Amino acid sequence: MTFVPFLVLILLITCCVAVFGSATLDGASQVSLLVASAVSVLIGHFSKRLSWENLEREITAKVASCTPAIIILLLIGAIGGTWMVSGIVPTMIYYGMQIIRPEVFLVSSSLLCALVSLMIGSSWTTVATIGLALMGIGKAHGFDDGWIAGSIITGAYFGDKLSPLSDTTVLASSVSGTPLFTHIRYMLFTTVPTFCISLTVFLIAGFTMNVSGHGNVAAFMDGLQNTFVITPWLLVVPVLTGVMIARRWPSMVVLFLAILLAVVVGLVVQPVLVHTISGESGSGLLASYKGMMKVCYDSTNIDTGVPMLNELVHTSGMGGMMPTIWLIICAQTFGGTLTATGQLQDLMRQVLRLVHGTVSLVASTVGTAIFCNIALADQYLSIMLSSQMFREAYRQHGCESRLLSRSCEDGATVTSVLVPWNTCGLTQSTVLGVSTLTYLPYCFFNYLSPLMSIFIASIGWKIRRASR
Repeated sequence: MTFVPFLVLILLITCCVAVFGSATLDGASQVSLLVASAVSVLIGHFSKRLSWENLEREITAKVASCTPAIIILLLIGAIGGTWMVSGIVPTMIYYGMQIIRPEVFLVSSSLLCALVSLMIGSSWTTVATIGLALMGIGKAHGFDDGWIAGSIITGAYFGDKLSPLSDTTVLASSVSGTPLFTHIRYMLFTTVPTFCISLTVFLIAGFTMNVSGHGNVAAFMDGLQNTFVITPWLLVVPVLTGVMIARRWPSMVVLFLAILLAVVVGLVVQPVLVHTISGESGSGLLASYKGMMKVCYDSTNIDTGVPMLNELVHTSGMGGMMPTIWLIICAQTFGGTLTATGQLQDLMRQVLRLVHGTVSLVASTVGTAIFCNIALADQYLSIMLSSQMFREAYRQHGCESRLLSRSCEDGATVTSVLVPWNTCGLTQSTVLGVSTLTYLPYCFFNYLSPLMSIFIASIGWKIRRASR
């Protein structure tokens, strides 16, 4: 009976994808998660006689745990709108198209995102800022959405994984009892080779792909100049944002201040555009206030005269994040029912029976982390649960704690963005405007990392016995 809720969810999601396609996340997935949750509750109630109060308490706790992520999602929605209308992202796109050659665009975007993410420790912030600008540059050069998003996500998660400022990196090291920099150094043996393979693929693709975006570049630049005030001074806002992040200010504070800066800049530099968005006939204080409020919470359609560019500069604001938040709540509900009924723990015990050596131990850890990303829809829960579950097994097999922490990150952190209903997958697909299934085949780093972790364990490279 332990597997029934998972089988129900897999069956429903498969049917939803076949029927709704890319619109699955608009509601069908949410319903599927709630139906699977109901099945889990029924099994828990009749087989273990669990009271509804206990189930409700666990579900409430799981939903409450994702509150910070929900607030950050709303702020990211607002920052997407304000940074676009204020001209910050258009300016980054404008100058980026002049600097980055098409042949090396994919590898350059990965390296740039990796550098930014490594410095700030956040893949979410990297994708929502520099990633959004690179999306526009790639489209102007004629690259497919999947390739662009894949290169952005590859770089963002490489930096996130190795940054000492990353919350997932700190979490994986702490819950496994591994010193932070010991954990980071040990991850280099799996992370760097995988990233190099990914960069090689992007480099070859860039030189062999027949992109026809030269006309788009000229049209995009004209459209941006005719619609926005383009000036290097607008880049002061992302620089200040980077400084705040480097000083390790809380993510919510940084995002909120970045929105305020963009609002001020938008009112000063792009007043005509703000007044147009407001829909008011005048150009006074009321129009400015209404325009910027709409930019933060509502969708904005800006006519640049270039259809492809119109799609790029379209923003959804906080309102555009609501389907994502809806799905997160449903996913956390499913995770709460699995935890409360003990079905997840039962499944994990079955997995531990398969462990007979170092390779199977690492493979089981990585597989469990991926499974938790799918079942619990949250990378933090995946890291914590995988680490707690296998910590004693690693000790019994004489393996170092750093092997556990690396295996958890190789399985949990990088694959979370590949699951359509995971908080990471939902966020990045919403921000970039590219469905998870569209960019998944091109996120080479993200799905090669778990395989590299198992491969390194199989050849025994830097795998040592723990000192007694």
